[in-house]
Amino acid sequence: MRIAVDAMGSDNAPYAEIEGCIEALKSFDDINLVVTGPKDILEKEFSKYSYDKSKVEFIDATERISTNEHPVMAVRKKKDSSLVKALNLVKEGDCDAVLSAGSTGAFLAGSTFIVGRIKGVERPALAPLMPGKNGPFMVIDAGANVDSKPSYLVQFAKMGKVYFNSVMEKENPKIGLVNIGVEEEKGNELTKQTYQLLKEESNLNFIGNIEPRDVTLGEVDVIVCDGFVGNTILKMYEGAAKTILSMIKEEIMSSALSKFGAVFLSKSFSNLKKKMDYKEYGGAPFLGVNGICIKAHGSSDGKAFKNAIGQARKFHNNKLIDKIKVEIENL
Repeated sequence: MRIAVDAMGSDNAPYAEIEGCIEALKSFDDINLVVTGPKDILEKEFSKYSYDKSKVEFIDATERISTNEHPVMAVRKKKDSSLVKALNLVKEGDCDAVLSAGSTGAFLAGSTFIVGRIKGVERPALAPLMPGKNGPFMVIDAGANVDSKPSYLVQFAKMGKVYFNSVMEKENPKIGLVNIGVEEEKGNELTKQTYQLLKEESNLNFIGNIEPRDVTLGEVDVIVCDGFVGNTILKMYEGAAKTILSMIKEEIMSSALSKFGAVFLSKSFSNLKKKMDYKEYGGAPFLGVNGICIKAHGSSDGKAFKNAIGQARKFHNNKLIDKIKVEIENL
């Protein structure tokens, strides 16, 4: 499998991307990487590591797309950017997947216009995995489509089901619609109409509405919503997790007695931190694109990039694109 890596997207580019590439090459012996960015810098930084040079190729890219640029205009104008060059590798069939931690908007625009949508898919969706009390869950859409139609959300549910079934290896995953109440008649016009459409889909395990306070339990596998709601859930959850962990740390450090007690709970704290760490999941796929496009967090470190590469690999090995095509055709 060949994976294109945009080395200039993250907050700590290209060092985090390079570290992730090296770790991935150690962990997965069936991958080859095509890294895009300033070739002289990439060759210099990679030379600091020991790795199989036959498994890495560098593509020179002189431009970089920043997060404060207009996404569509940046993709159209910056043809020599590391992101656009990485996307073109997938479009041309030279690579099986593309990974970037750059501008979400530019990556989405490029994935849609360069790689293209799966036939029948109205809108691609960003679908990150989140840690829940009883297991991970997916939020779809988490920001790709701020304004959505009921038909979009039904397709999101279908694509989320395929991903969770194939990649997470869970049969008949539970699908829930984010709403302000569990009752069928609750919500705005979007959720009311979507609810009725999801009820009619006999091959979906639709359990009905789910309130935001129950999302984090992880008892519902695929959480369906429009991009505005999904992005709000995502950022609220990330902020709450950081705040809670910070408050726990402050309390531990507040007295000698609490510090002493923390020694006996260190393993529990470590396990909790690991469960809440987005780096364990690596990145979020754009589902509905006719190619494997994985968006990593802008603050990703080497570990996160390595796991994102592993996610792309699993996506590819499970032939997820083909399965989503079948699901959309049957809609």
